[in-house]
Amino acid sequence: MISAAEALKDFQKITPKNIPLVEPFSKGHRACQGCGEVLALRLVAKAVGMDMIAVSATGCMEIISSPYPQTAWEVPWIHVAFENAAAVASGVEASRKALIRKGRIKDDGAKVVAFAGDGGTADIGIQALSGALERGHDFTYVCLDNEAYMNTGIQRSSSTPYGAMTTTSPPGPKSRGQMTWKKNMPMIAAAHNIPYVATASPAWHIDLMNKVKKAVTVPGPAYVHIYSPCPTGWRCGPEVSIETARKVVQSRVFPLYEVIDGRFVLSRDIKKPIPVKEYLDTQRRFRHLGEKDIAYIQKRVDDDWARLLSLVQATNPVAAE
Repeated sequence: MISAAEALKDFQKITPKNIPLVEPFSKGHRACQGCGEVLALRLVAKAVGMDMIAVSATGCMEIISSPYPQTAWEVPWIHVAFENAAAVASGVEASRKALIRKGRIKDDGAKVVAFAGDGGTADIGIQALSGALERGHDFTYVCLDNEAYMNTGIQRSSSTPYGAMTTTSPPGPKSRGQMTWKKNMPMIAAAHNIPYVATASPAWHIDLMNKVKKAVTVPGPAYVHIYSPCPTGWRCGPEVSIETARKVVQSRVFPLYEVIDGRFVLSRDIKKPIPVKEYLDTQRRFRHLGEKDIAYIQKRVDDDWARLLSLVQATNPVAAE
């Protein structure tokens, strides 16, 4: 199997002038106003195109796109359980290979793409995901991360950021909201030594689409983690969804980068970050935090950014010299 770098050698970028006009995910769905997750999903689908087989875990995007007998999907799509999107995608990919090998179907180049939220990825789906990555299935896994179980009532997940208010991590005299730090799923995926890992934000839509196109281009498993604003769960106005998705990157809370064959590449090197407080202030789920809490978060963000830069330098020795 060729490397990701070799597969991407003649990669044709998506630009504002050649954005795909196809809409594998159509209008008419039932997402909330200002939903950043459904915007990200639409961009992913456009980047992949009509030759896609979508495997969708239970979650917001499944609920809003498939109220029987209606559907917003214009491509083959299967709804699976909360925890097994990666396992089912593995089966789809393996069965297609077997049927093509036996001459039962033609190889039409269709891409298998699994979609799940942060709960279905970082929590109850992590075992299936880890197994699929380790086995080397040729598919793309997309985590649409809105940082809680929004579909079932805004419960905390292991992807919920420290200090955030949810219905199961309420702030109070003896609680600061979410007590644990956000699980770093892109790094966990990268630790499986897969060909391609990327983070993306809908505020940089061209960057997001190009990363998805790269993910489905490289042979083997690929993982794309997309920050997906949820005005309903985050207690912010629907009109600031994209602003929030921009500030999370500008504050270094959610860095944009790729891992190509183990080599870390920054997509946006934020030289002059905005204070983390400026990002937190866009959402009422953080309004209970005091100065000490925000200072703690700021230090952790700074430390994580420094760690990411060290990985970029360590895996790009020529550039580091």
